[in-house]
Amino acid sequence: MVFDPFRYRAQRLLHGDTWLNDAVLTLDSDGVISAIEVFDCAKHAKVTDLGAVSLMPGMIDSHVHGAKGCDVMDASHDSLNTMSHYFASLGVTAFVATTVTAPEAKIVAALQQVAQSKQRGVIGAEILGAYLEGPYFTEKNKGAHPTEWFRELSTSELDSLISYSDNQLVTVALAPEKRGALDVIRHLKQQGIKVMLGHTDASYDQVQAALDAGASGIVHCYNGMRGLHHRDPGVVGAGLTHANSYVEMIADGHHVHPAAIDVAHRCCGSRMTLITDAMCATGMPDGQYTLGEFQVQMQQGVVTTDTGSLAGSTLTLLQAVQNIQRWLDMPLEQAWLMASLTPAKSLGLQHQLGTLEVGKRASMVAIHSDLSIAKTWVNGRLVFDAVAMPSQEALCI
Repeated sequence: MVFDPFRYRAQRLLHGDTWLNDAVLTLDSDGVISAIEVFDCAKHAKVTDLGAVSLMPGMIDSHVHGAKGCDVMDASHDSLNTMSHYFASLGVTAFVATTVTAPEAKIVAALQQVAQSKQRGVIGAEILGAYLEGPYFTEKNKGAHPTEWFRELSTSELDSLISYSDNQLVTVALAPEKRGALDVIRHLKQQGIKVMLGHTDASYDQVQAALDAGASGIVHCYNGMRGLHHRDPGVVGAGLTHANSYVEMIADGHHVHPAAIDVAHRCCGSRMTLITDAMCATGMPDGQYTLGEFQVQMQQGVVTTDTGSLAGSTLTLLQAVQNIQRWLDMPLEQAWLMASLTPAKSLGLQHQLGTLEVGKRASMVAIHSDLSIAKTWVNGRLVFDAVAMPSQEALCI
């Protein structure tokens, strides 16, 4: 049986980092991009014409806890499925399900469920794996992490968590001043696990040493860490200047001032990775919610603990891209790639995801001129459609 390829025509398409006008993208039977070309009436007689949209790579949220009243720590397939559908409706095609500091049994249950749901499949954005945020932190910059569950680093314990996750643990966050941190970083790196540095009071030299040992970057830059001082560059100074450091950024206007984001971007450029750090209140009305072991309050979209500490965010990646585009006065495609290509690179998936190019997975988004989402595909499968649109024969005049 000969496969009849799927072809999508769009007013414009972001091919790599360059716009292609009136373009056709062709998929093979595995949901992989087999061709990207300028529309040719004779060659592309049968296409699905998407109309006046821009075809973009799907965004990747590499650090997210929850949304729509659901949380990774629910350890529930239904919760992960709900999150997946919501993310897809906002242009996200993949995410890393992120835990919080909690009793070990709850973390284990969450990791096991992430692995099971990844294997089973979800209806929207795909699960790339799990991100262990805590319990290997220090108290001074704890954020919304309960200190009673903080632990010392242990390679054997981490190996157990990796096993519980069915080898789907892709990122581990830790404080590099912890005893044995450099050995643990090397150990995790050897297993292909990304290490991020956060909720830490480490010195500049300690962070530099951790990055040199193989750590990949810093968790939500400026938040939960020793800041930048002209005589003490701290975690921020090391993270922004180290050539191999990916810098997570929550661009919601609450966690970090736009000017501080500008400073970070001028230092690290394309290493700046847009994340949401979103929690279960995302997409929900103001009120009381739970983040891990804490009861938190959301007012006007800002979530805090009883002590006033920020407790995750209610940001979406689509809003983060719009904020960055406006605050840093940059072209849409440059801001968008910080939410697609940069996280793909940070996860070692840049050859599969992050841009629309031949040979990569067709995880992509069609957007209107106001940046609203028209359609979302994951690995060539349509998972969100704002308005159903039938396939058409191209009209050649």
